[in-house]
Formats: sequence, structure tokens, C-alpha cells
Amino acid sequence: MSRTFVIKGARILGAQPADLLLRDGVIAEVGTGLDAAGAEVVDADGLVALPGLVDLHTHLREPGREDAETVETGTRAAARGGYTAVHAMANTHPVADTAGVVEQVWRLGREAGYCDVHPVGAVTQGIAGKQLAELGAMADSAARVRVFSDDGHCVSDAMIMRRALEYVKAFDGVIAQHAQEPRLTEGAQMNEGEVSARLGLPGWPAVAEEAIIARDCLLAAHVGSRLHVCHVSTAGSVEILRWAKSKGWRVTAEVTPHHLLLDDALVAGYDPVYKVNPPLRTAEDVAALREALADGTIDAVATDHAPHPAEAKETEWDCAAMGMIGLETALSVVQEAMVETGLLDWAGVADRMSFRPARIGRLTGQGRPLEAGSPANVVLYDPAPRTVVDPSQFASKSRNCPFAGLELPGRVVATFLRGRPTVLEGKLQ
Repeated sequence: MSRTFVIKGARILGAQPADLLLRDGVIAEVGTGLDAAGAEVVDADGLVALPGLVDLHTHLREPGREDAETVETGTRAAARGGYTAVHAMANTHPVADTAGVVEQVWRLGREAGYCDVHPVGAVTQGIAGKQLAELGAMADSAARVRVFSDDGHCVSDAMIMRRALEYVKAFDGVIAQHAQEPRLTEGAQMNEGEVSARLGLPGWPAVAEEAIIARDCLLAAHVGSRLHVCHVSTAGSVEILRWAKSKGWRVTAEVTPHHLLLDDALVAGYDPVYKVNPPLRTAEDVAALREALADGTIDAVATDHAPHPAEAKETEWDCAAMGMIGLETALSVVQEAMVETGLLDWAGVADRMSFRPARIGRLTGQGRPLEAGSPANVVLYDPAPRTVVDPSQFASKSRNCPFAGLELPGRVVATFLRGRPTVLEGKLQ
């Protein structure tokens, strides 16, 4: 039976307090002094109400690497972080390059029920970069795939990238590129710069990202298609994106929470928790990324939640897997990096973490304003407390969190998916 909730006194997008009536999966009414017979009351005094967050870049690992994460554990983590929709990346085992695999992931998400799971289809077969995958079949499947990416690998062949951009025009799809020129990053272990030279670690130069972004912006303009750039990490990439957008080209981009808060100086201790692709960059890059997110050059925050089992990270630096988890800390990191610094208000956070990601992913039931008639995808967030991050308390199966031990602001108090609480009073339902 559907439950009815009255959320009392929430600050919608950080504005003045108001009540929200959630009934039959939608926001039935917004106002003051609201009540309804039999409704459960949620006291939201002092809490910020945001639309359910949408992640464009989540690694759920299933099928094939259930030792690191499953669709169920990953979506539980997402709900704990305030997410009501995630896009599951294609680099699973087997790769999500057919209608059958994307439908499997989509159905697992529906069964788990903690948030909507939208599979991302591979651009090329086996993410090997040689031949286009079944893009049309995945788009026509029950999963209705609209985002395609070989994330973890760059589509480095310009002709294949062009053909993919042309192909997805037929169903208004988007190619999400992992921008990494492979020849320039062979053996790379961290950002190329002063710190890598001092530590003696092979460097991942900024130009390896920037060259691919420039090429793909030109290709997208040439064929009139949609390009999305994954996990932008350098100041030079920001300038290229700013130029492409000034031309009116259909280019969007995302930045991760960790690239907004952490820099390559942390690698000095050789702790593999800080090993990630693209690597942590310089403090100057971090500042440029924050400014670009604030002015809209970068459209969205996407977690690149990349779980790994302990043995893959608790090893020598050069042997360790690349990647960090981030679903359960993303909103706190954005508050720290963007809200506390005055670069974004809560309306801006809603735009970069819900509205724009939903538009990029072509989602119709997510990323909607908190107004009467919208689906009741709602997050209640308390920005006041500051707590030390403890990954042992996470819902995720993995613990490779770069923010462990840091004090961060805020906590998710409740998450509602179409009016049904997945998290309430900070606890999974």
C-alpha cells in the first residue's frame, strides 16, 4: 500500500521553509500548514530539500565482479548518498555491449528497488575499441539505453568515434568519452608534474586528456551529435570545453567530487587509496574545476564510484587498482568544496547534481523541480553537522574511500524514491 508523507518545514533548495505532501508517488502539494489524513509526518526543520540526485557515472560491477560491488549494494550506497537514479557503467564482465546484458543490469536495479538504474552501453564490442557495439539494439531494449561509454578505456580511434557519434543521432543518444590518449599514458601512475618527478612515478600528462577532448569536440560539431566528457580533471580541459560551448556545440561535461577536493600532493605518501584515473591533479587544476562547475562550463558532478576489493588497493602503489568510491560522500564533498566556499548555493547544487545530469541522460522521471505534480524523488539533507568519514559504516561493499578520516559537513537524513522512503532518519529502509 502506498504511504503518504507530509514533510514539514523543509528549506526547498535552501529557500524559506515549506511543507511537501507526498502521495501516490508524486508531490501532491507544496505550501505551509499542510496536513493529510493518515499521513506520516517528517519533521524537516533545518533541513534542505533537494530533488533526488542523479549520477551519470557509477560502477556497480555486476555482472562479474560481485566481490567488489553488486547492483543491490551499490544502489543501497546511492540511496544513502541521496541518489534516486544512477547510470551503471559498461565495463562489467561480460561487458554491457548487448541488449541482453544491459537488460540484466536494468532488471537487477528494479529488483533491488533503492534507486533507478540506467545502464550505460559500451561504445565498442568488449570495450576493445575495434568495432561498434550493438548501439541500436541497446537503445531499443527494455533498458532504453541513451548513454554509451567505453569508460576505463578511451575510444581513441577517430573514425570509430565519428561513427558512434553519427549512429546515436538516430535516437538522441550521447557518447560519453573517457578522454585519455593511450600512447601518452602508457605506464602512467599519477599526474605528470613536480610531484611525480620528485616521487619517481611515471606521469599522466594533462595533454593526454586535453587532446582527446579537443578532437572529440570537433568531431561532435562536425556530425552535429552529442558528446559528454567524463571526469574532467585539468584546467586546460576546462578552457577547451569553454571554447566548444561558446560555439554552441552539443558538448557537456562532468567532474568528480574527488577532483574538486583533492590534489596530487596527497600521493607523496604512496597510499594507493589516492590512485585513480584520471589522476588527482594540481591545486591549480582543482581551483579551475571548481570555477568551471560554478559558471556552468562543467555541467554536472558525477561520482565515478569505482569499488574494489581490499586486496586490489592494499598493495604496492604500482600494482594497485585505480579508482575510488564516492556515492555516500558526494553531497558532503560538494558542500565542502562548492557551498562552503560560496561558489554554489543549494539551487546550484540541485542543478549540477540532479537537473542537468537527468537532462544529459535523457531521463524523464528524474531531475524534476520540487513542485506539485512532479515525481516524489526528494532528498532531505542536514548541512549543519560535521563528522569524520568512516568507510566501515558504508552500505557499499568496498572501502576504497579517499575521504576516510576527513571531517566533512552534512548528512542525508531521508531519500524518497517516488514517494517511498529508501532512507529515513539516516537509515536504509
